[in-house]
Amino acid sequence: MKVNIYYGGRGLIEDPTISVINRMADVLRDLRVEVKKYNLYEDKNGITALSKTLKEADGVVLATTVEWMGIGGLMHSFLDACWLYCDKERIKEQYMIPVVMASTYGEREGMLTLNNAWEILGGITCDGICAYVKDHILFETNPDYNKIIEKKTEIFYRSISQKMKKLPSSNQAVTHNISYTQSLNLTPKESEQLSVYASDETFVKKQKEDIKELTDIFKELLNTSDSKDNEFIDEVKKAFVPVKGFNGTYALKFKDKGNTLFLEVNNDKLHCNYVDCDDADVFVTTSRKSFEQIVKGNNSFEKAFMTGEIVAKGDFNILRQFDKVFKFK
Repeated sequence: MKVNIYYGGRGLIEDPTISVINRMADVLRDLRVEVKKYNLYEDKNGITALSKTLKEADGVVLATTVEWMGIGGLMHSFLDACWLYCDKERIKEQYMIPVVMASTYGEREGMLTLNNAWEILGGITCDGICAYVKDHILFETNPDYNKIIEKKTEIFYRSISQKMKKLPSSNQAVTHNISYTQSLNLTPKESEQLSVYASDETFVKKQKEDIKELTDIFKELLNTSDSKDNEFIDEVKKAFVPVKGFNGTYALKFKDKGNTLFLEVNNDKLHCNYVDCDDADVFVTTSRKSFEQIVKGNNSFEKAFMTGEIVAKGDFNILRQFDKVFKFK
């Protein structure tokens, strides 16, 4: 079982919400539950992506602090992101417990807001924890309050493990009668930009032209790449003259192409293809232009080696056989 805790407060040391969710986390870990805590204030710009983490949890704790009015902007932003981007089919199976601590009026309204939001998302709510806290030290050190928190957490755990059902609510009825927003892999800013540009016919037409132009460019590049990957292979096969009893392998690396032509001769059989090769009898480094002169019959392999147009290492007996095995005209 896994429970995610989303904390929407400001992270102040005197915030009693932190002590409550820490106590809840301890109880859940004692029950062998994997607990992951997310502080919304630490990554304000990543709240949209954070909504995707709901998918991995069986239970959710939404915790926030009422400092002057309502549940605060960070938690609102997180819930907005859940509505826009999270997997609502997954939320239908998830249990949520709200935790709202207030240093002013409004803890019950805050808890009601979280419950309503989760039910409209399609999830299952559990009996939450809310309190007005005047002195956070007295609250955190009160053993009776700690027992209440522990008891609520245990009930939350049992609700998840036993998959307890709830009586239907009007929020669920509203959810069934409204259309879910489509899940898009876009941030709210990108969604807003898209809505503006999509209504501009000139912009849309220009985008289609750009896409077509890019498509043509990539097609040309792919065709060019394919032709280069087969370069010299047909010529080498036509020039192959089997030498009885001769076996050898050549790795010809073209420094201006960045790929390697591998030739394997086994009596009257020839295997020829472009492949990354670390094992060959002869390793040759040359340029495409130099090897093209050999293929056209304007130069020999041995002469190119003597003049330094190609650099070779390995078995020189096999190296000297190249012009006998491949007779280019």
